[in-house]
Amino acid sequence: MADYNSSFQIQERGILKKLDWNFMIPIIALHVIGVVNLYSATHGLGAVQTDRLFVSQLFWLLQGWIVFIGVTLIDYQFFIRAAYVLYALNLMALGAVIFFGKVALGAQRWLDLGFFSYQPSESMKLALVLVLSKMLSQKVFPDGMGMKDLAFPLLILIGVPFLITAEQPDLGTAMMLFVIGSSILFFVRIRRAILVALTAVLLMGATGAWFFGLRDYQKNRIYTFLDPNRDPRGKGYNSIQSKIAVGSGQVIGKGFRKGTQSQLEFLPERHTDFIFSVLSEEFGFLGSFFTISVFGLLFMSMIRIAGHARDKAGALLTIGVTATLFWHMFVNISMVIGLLPIVGIPLPLLSYGGSNMLTTMAALGLVSSVSYRKYLF
Repeated sequence: MADYNSSFQIQERGILKKLDWNFMIPIIALHVIGVVNLYSATHGLGAVQTDRLFVSQLFWLLQGWIVFIGVTLIDYQFFIRAAYVLYALNLMALGAVIFFGKVALGAQRWLDLGFFSYQPSESMKLALVLVLSKMLSQKVFPDGMGMKDLAFPLLILIGVPFLITAEQPDLGTAMMLFVIGSSILFFVRIRRAILVALTAVLLMGATGAWFFGLRDYQKNRIYTFLDPNRDPRGKGYNSIQSKIAVGSGQVIGKGFRKGTQSQLEFLPERHTDFIFSVLSEEFGFLGSFFTISVFGLLFMSMIRIAGHARDKAGALLTIGVTATLFWHMFVNISMVIGLLPIVGIPLPLLSYGGSNMLTTMAALGLVSSVSYRKYLF
């Protein structure tokens, strides 16, 4: 029994030693910021609602770390090998939303599982990263990717979930799928002539989408982005209140739970899409800069892990997850400060939400698995 306990303790120390703490510490720091910020963001909703949302997020946070550690201990090659199966399952779940999806806030994006509302478009981001990493790691493109090389990943692997998600309608998440997939393709490298041609096609496609594809509320978001004051009590309300919250924080902020925009409930969706507005109002420029800096440290750690990955699949997987978190952070923060139109994109590790938390921690767990495996050889 003594030998068994000693062996277990040695193995446990070995696991803890192999974990990349330089990678994990920024994640822990962002979770602490997120929990503190979420408590303040939900404070003005009333005691019962506050307890429900806050306790629920703590539950998902705990589940997220269990997923993170579990995925870390599994060789990421297992997920790479299962990439097409995971992609197909997520695609079927996206299709199921069309027929059985739960409608909320005018959109049909969730599957009601009874104990949990699952949003397939969130896990599709990770499935897309996995399937592109598998496919692109098996090929070599010495002169860059040409049209034939791009056809399957761009039109099928990225294009199909993009169209299904946009139809929900969830154009913000659909665009994230396109940007995440494109980031991986750019990393592999695309021929310059092809890149110019694709840019021209996208510009023409965007023009056509404006006239024939976008719905009225989506066009109104762009109009509101250009001039929020054209409808200050309606379409422009969210943008105006968000910018007031961010600007009123000034340098050091108003203090914890002292933000008037959030506590007096002028700021909508403050526990999800506008969580950064709450942070900026209460902790000011310094708090915002510190949070963005922690994100920066996390991205630098992930780039380092990609550079030391034992194979191309691991490097592409890490780059894909890095792109996922970066674009979510960039779009969300740009949205709340008025640099981009308002879309339903959460801030990773800070915004409330079970699907987003579990998917993000699973993705980070895959990066941790890539880092963990480098010690085995």
